[in-house]
Order: sequence, then structure tokens, then C-alpha cells
Amino acid sequence: MLTITATQDWQLTFPGAHIGLLEVSGVNNARRATDLDEEKRRMERILRERYAGFSRSDLLALPVMRAYDNYYKKFDKTYHVQLQLESVVLKGKRLPDVSPLVDANFTAELDTLVLTAGHDVACLETPVYIDISRKGETFIQMGGVLKDLRAGDMLMRDRQGIACTILYGQDNRSPITEATSHALYVSYAPEGVGEANVIAQLETVVKNIRLFAPGCCVEQLSVLRA
Repeated sequence: MLTITATQDWQLTFPGAHIGLLEVSGVNNARRATDLDEEKRRMERILRERYAGFSRSDLLALPVMRAYDNYYKKFDKTYHVQLQLESVVLKGKRLPDVSPLVDANFTAELDTLVLTAGHDVACLETPVYIDISRKGETFIQMGGVLKDLRAGDMLMRDRQGIACTILYGQDNRSPITEATSHALYVSYAPEGVGEANVIAQLETVVKNIRLFAPGCCVEQLSVLRA
């Protein structure tokens, strides 16, 4: 089990924030038809019924969405889960097919609206800790682009460097792939999201994973508090 800690800088910078941690092992992540596919179709129907008639401003008024919107606005950015929810609810798009471990998380994200990244544990090197970005820092995004970071963003680091930030997503060395059998999910929850919503997100991810990997092992399910 990975040990993940939070720095004092994170705790002082983000009072009222939470970080959810879910580590799951013993999973076959090869792309294939699974019971998760039907859950994705069910969730599409639920989301369209839940938010029928909602405008963008109505979605932004939801408490969890509003908390993320407040965070992103400080950096002149838009919460990307908001855009993904709009694509399903307002544009009729289907949930994507990436891989079972990725789809399990994305499906849960649109239900709870809690921002969560997924990493291959085999690609992370201890120590791993939650921290903040600082002026002049860079990292390579999942698509291979070198990105200059904005100071004051919430992020996760390991021995090799920055693995993920709220604003710019994941790095290009630790994302979940089809070969991943041991995954770490990290939920980033600024003040206003609340611990109960973070736990609901992690528990929903576990439920979704068990639709295609009933024998998986939950190594940890915990929350760090600022």
C-alpha cells in the first residue's frame, strides 16, 4: 500500500479541502465487454433525467460544481468535468470507452462531480505527497506537452516529479493503461466539496470496478483533510 501524505503548504493554502485516496489491485484492465458497459448506459439515462431542462448556469449552481467553479475561476479556467457533463446531458454524447479502470472512474465522476485522477501504482515512486505548485515549475502533460504551471494549484508529487495538478491534469508517465493491474485514484476536493462527496466518489469507483473485477483488492480508501 502506498503511503501518501500532505505537505504543510497544502494544508495552509487550502483550508477546508480534502484529498480522497483509493488504491485497488488485482485488476485485469484489458479492453473488453463487461457489466460496466451497461452501468455506463444506465448512468447516461440517469444524468439526462436528473438534469433535464438544466442550463449551464443551473449546473454551475449545484453545490459541488460551484465549489470547483470557484477554484477554477481564480485561474481563469473552466472545470472540465462541467464540460464533460454538458456533453452527455445537453449534447447527448455517450460516455467514452477507454479502458475499464478509466471508465469506472469517469462514470463515477459524472455522477458525483468530484474531480478524480487515476494512476498506475507501478509508475509512481515513493515518497508520494500532496502539495501546491510553485512559480517556475513545469511538467509534461499526458499528451507529451511541456507545461508551465500556475503557482498555487493543488497537485500530487512523487520522487520523479509532479504527477498531476487540478488545472492541467495528469503527467505522461503514470496514467492508467491497459497493462495496469494496480491503480491509485486521487480525488481533489477544494473547500465546499465536502468529505461525504469525496467518499461517495471513491465508493462508486469501487462499485464500478467490481462490475468487471469482482475479486479486486481494495488496498486503501481514505481521506486527507486540510
